[in-house]
Amino acid sequence: WAFTGELFEVDAGEAGLIADGTVPDPDSLRAAWTATVSAVLAEATLKLPQAGWMQKGGRDGRHSEHLGPLLTELQYLQRTFPGASW
Repeated sequence: WAFTGELFEVDAGEAGLIADGTVPDPDSLRAAWTATVSAVLAEATLKLPQAGWMQKGGRDGRHSEHLGPLLTELQYLQRTFPGASW
């Protein structure tokens, strides 16, 4: 849950796109997103986590040491069979 806060962060480049109407302001999507997630969690008989500390930095390229091995695993098929389609 702590990683969902970055869904609604805006960087300088994105702010320009929002200002000229190219993309929507992520904050304008927050209410609909929260309603959808709340409905799914309620159906699964789970509670919406409490708001609290949120992870930051992933959109700026700051990641933990765990990302490297994960990306290697995710890219395995493409690297093993370049140009393949499924």
